[in-house]
Amino acid sequence: MTLCRLTHDGDRPAWDSKIQYVLAQVGFSVGLGNVWRFPYLCHQNGGGAFMLLYVFLLVVVGVPLFFMELAAGQSIRQGSIGVWKHISPKLGGIGYSSCMVCFYVALYYNVIIAWSLFYMGNSFQYPLPWEKCPTNVTSNDTVKECAGSSPTSYFWFRKALNITNSIEESGEFNPIMTGCLLAAWAIVALAMIKGIKSSAKVMYFSSIFPYVVLFIFLIRGLLLDGALEGITYMFYPKLEIWGNVQVWRQAATQVFFALGLGYGSVIAYSSYNPVHNNCHRDALMVSCINFMTSVLASLVVFIVLGFRAKNIALRCVADVLNLLASSGSNQHWWPWFNMTDVSTVTLAEYREWYHLYSSMVGPKITDCSLEQEMNKGVEGTGLAFIAFTEVMAFFPASPFWSALFFLMLLNLGLSTMFGTMQGILTPLMDNFSLLGHHRTLLTVSSCALGFIIGLLFTQRSGNYFVTMFDDYSATLPLVIVVIFETISVAWVYGTDRFLDDIEIMLKWRPPVVYKYLWKYVCLLAMVSLLAASLLRMVFKGPTYTAWNQSTASEMTLEYPGWALAMIIMLIVFASLPVPVSYIYSLVKNRWVRSTPSQVEVGQEMRRELYTKCSSTEQPDSHFQPPNYEHVDEHHNGHLQNGENDSRCEIQEGPVCITMEEMDELH
Repeated sequence: MTLCRLTHDGDRPAWDSKIQYVLAQVGFSVGLGNVWRFPYLCHQNGGGAFMLLYVFLLVVVGVPLFFMELAAGQSIRQGSIGVWKHISPKLGGIGYSSCMVCFYVALYYNVIIAWSLFYMGNSFQYPLPWEKCPTNVTSNDTVKECAGSSPTSYFWFRKALNITNSIEESGEFNPIMTGCLLAAWAIVALAMIKGIKSSAKVMYFSSIFPYVVLFIFLIRGLLLDGALEGITYMFYPKLEIWGNVQVWRQAATQVFFALGLGYGSVIAYSSYNPVHNNCHRDALMVSCINFMTSVLASLVVFIVLGFRAKNIALRCVADVLNLLASSGSNQHWWPWFNMTDVSTVTLAEYREWYHLYSSMVGPKITDCSLEQEMNKGVEGTGLAFIAFTEVMAFFPASPFWSALFFLMLLNLGLSTMFGTMQGILTPLMDNFSLLGHHRTLLTVSSCALGFIIGLLFTQRSGNYFVTMFDDYSATLPLVIVVIFETISVAWVYGTDRFLDDIEIMLKWRPPVVYKYLWKYVCLLAMVSLLAASLLRMVFKGPTYTAWNQSTASEMTLEYPGWALAMIIMLIVFASLPVPVSYIYSLVKNRWVRSTPSQVEVGQEMRRELYTKCSSTEQPDSHFQPPNYEHVDEHHNGHLQNGENDSRCEIQEGPVCITMEEMDELH
């Protein structure tokens, strides 16, 4: 049986065009992870074999769950809180958990945008400030920390972050990075101050510009020496990795985060769509664009890493030959090399010579291997702010390429940041009318709060907290959220009923395979991912990578007790709304049923609304899906002001709700 309630949706904003909506979804799903996380996973986990595994999980898990969120948001026309309250009031806490995780992510994600702003500002110098090691003014020698690492590592750890040796040494605030963080939050606030009307206009640039830059870097990179070696390394398949459970876990996690599942942002964006928009086609299109972007970014990254590796290997060859020449050990290299010009010696020639004579020349002579350099995986900030900056220094007109690269990172970060903030603001405005009437104040206040809490990340140990939030604050809570989302749709609301709603909305029925994917495959995959993540966290123990100033190298440390407590609190606080909401709903329903007068009122309300909404329905009839035939739309198919959401009729008036929701009306 289906009952109805009254809703008023006349002031709900809408996308100006379909392209605006697609750019927003693509901009949110395509982020920094496509540039520095996906290439790293390919690098570490079998290249082409990992891509095949990723595509398989994208098809059987990613696309169905992405489609589910798009359809739920578009059908119910609410943010994440309203959607899951409507589907199952007992599981209404799912939306609050999504908002909490979005807030966690927004806190540290904007710090990465601040770093990009800092590097972009420093790119307008020639030579670039990270090209050479600075000298000590007192001794006139190269700074020891820089000499022991590299100019790019020194600039990142000492000039940008001024980092401490561990998370236990907090240190003072970094004033320059604090200013950059303030600028980042100001950009977000200004871009979102008018809701999707203002952020969508910014999306035209922030979503498209990264693709322009990636293609420019691809064309430029293909002309570099070492590009072919990098591409070969990327696509060479190592199928044996499919037997490794951790590789499956990493691939599933990447699919999960690449599409932005569980954040509520996908639901928020789709809730502003016209009712009959083909969200199934959108799910396939956005997923394909996301994957192709990851492949494009990986091509650029591996070309750059191939160029970097070959430069390092050739410098190694030159150093070895110069050492041989100065030592007079010509019997070992004649007639292999022309020692009058060591630059003419190829890497292949040197390696052939090394394998023949390495045992005769002593331990100081090393094998200059390009493969060994490529095997040194660089992930996340290390890839963007160390490896890429090192390569930029080799390019002619290096400041131009550096500024272009960090402007691309800035736009990738901002487009994802807009979606993340939308996942917070839309549900709050939809469910709390007071906040909905003060959209601008809510946006500015949220950004101000984000900046104040974000000061945690601008102290000298701030990078370690960014790592903590990135590794633990979102992963487990988001997986839990998506598990409960799938349970709500597949087992509480019912897949047949959900497909009925989609059929009326799209005017065609999606393939029945979605029913089994939602009920069994996706749910099993998410539970397995949660179990694997928990087991890894328990048995391996949470660790982080710290920079040791005295040794000028990175080292792996265990989190102290208070940091472990902080990690547990972050996970618990984000996951807590789901069980709390469920328990609250059970207690409230029992209390209501124990009050006779309220029960009578509730029954009367049921009879009245049922008569208005379902007078033609027979007592034993089956559930009838909502009728969208009365929707008035623009000629261009987009929502107009004054259009109202309905689950029975899309007009100002009754909307179908479940019997559980009816309990909350009295």
